Amino acid sequence: MPDTTARLRLPIMAPAQAQKHVTHNEALLLLDGATQLVLNGIDTETPPASPISGETHFIGANPTGTWSLKAGAIAQWQGDQWVFQAPQNGWRAWDIAGDQLVVYGPTGWNSPNNNLDGLGIGTNYDATNRLALAAPASLFSHAGAGHQIKVNKASDGDTASLLFQSAWTGHAEMGLAGDTQFRIKVSPDGSAWTDAMSFDPATGHASGAAVQTTATDTTAGKLARADYAYGPGNVLGTVSESSGMPTGAIIEQGSNAQGDYVRFADGTQICTASVAVDINQANAGLFWSGTANHDFPMAFVSTPSASGSLESSANGWINGRAGSAMAWSFAGFATTSTTGQTVSLIAIGRWY
Repeated sequence: MPDTTARLRLPIMAPAQAQKHVTHNEALLLLDGATQLVLNGIDTETPPASPISGETHFIGANPTGTWSLKAGAIAQWQGDQWVFQAPQNGWRAWDIAGDQLVVYGPTGWNSPNNNLDGLGIGTNYDATNRLALAAPASLFSHAGAGHQIKVNKASDGDTASLLFQSAWTGHAEMGLAGDTQFRIKVSPDGSAWTDAMSFDPATGHASGAAVQTTATDTTAGKLARADYAYGPGNVLGTVSESSGMPTGAIIEQGSNAQGDYVRFADGTQICTASVAVDINQANAGLFWSGTANHDFPMAFVSTPSASGSLESSANGWINGRAGSAMAWSFAGFATTSTTGQTVSLIAIGRWY
């Protein structure tokens, strides 16, 4: 018959043994130390100076004092002495310092919730889906001010994403797929995928099938790019064009010594000016020729349509003409000779 039990190594009383109470009490002490095991310390190497009754420690690799030869043992203070016991694989204990359940194994005491092969909640996990959950909903709430869900990948060429499926067929995916651009992809069948939108990590700018590709791309349902659409920020500004396609603002206004101008994105240009002239004619009511030419404030690509009038109607009228894409000349009818008259000019044509 063995001297101790198989699992807890409790001493067994021999037949006709004298002082059976000694063996019995020793077994009770060991049983008290192992049952409902609570560890005040794990890998403790220095015995407490003033232990309390029932205080229990798992001794570390390099113990000192009365523990010097008891590395890897459980030490419990019983009355006035330390009672030592060797833990076995599978023993469970409550770790006071870590406030957690721990299990003893080949590497010491570890939480059973760490380094799991997998976890299934309401369903079974597998080698790929090591964390599997079947539930009507999942809640991730804050512990403090906020909460983050992190999806990490090993290298830029790998994938870190969220995949949305229907009947186990993928139809939408968002995340980092094959590079570091954040992408939103969609699929009708789980095989053919379209990058609906992609965000450049350096600039934050968007591209993809859901965004305009050119200024002439007016496909229904696409999002307009800032440089292809118009709003408060670019209605007024500098007009420009490329191969007949507007690339700048809608309206441009300006002035210089030659007068005022307005340019439109479609190529229309209007120039206005006020010019001082002298009317020299000996006989009132006769035709006269203007005494000055005037350059437009902005050039036209071809001779514009132009006209003008004397601001004082009592002095008659003028016939104006644009002699070129830049210059204006005039002639007219006046009731009398006068100096310092003002002619209002207007020319309408194209700037491209």
